[in-house]
Amino acid sequence: MKKLSKVQQKQQALVLTVADAIEEQARAEIPGMVQCWFDVEYHLFPGSLLLCFQFEDQATLNAAKSDLLKWQKRLSAAMLKKGVILKDMRKHLTFTLDGPED
Repeated sequence: MKKLSKVQQKQQALVLTVADAIEEQARAEIPGMVQCWFDVEYHLFPGSLLLCFQFEDQATLNAAKSDLLKWQKRLSAAMLKKGVILKDMRKHLTFTLDGPED
């Protein structure tokens, strides 16, 4: 794996901070959420950012689907507070049963 540049390291720190905060809120508010993980290609940041909320089973995932837009807005607002504009907030957060290795 290629070493990250100073700018990419700052981007990584920013994403980790926001992801940790969002995950903490989501675990408290969404029953059945297992973890939050993200994928990003730093040379395409912020367009390549994808946060995933992983759920334990299909039933909890289906129950949470109605809140997806609310969480997408929260992610967008949190990134904006850090000075990063997500042009299409719907592309950057999803609910899934898959883990980071799947």
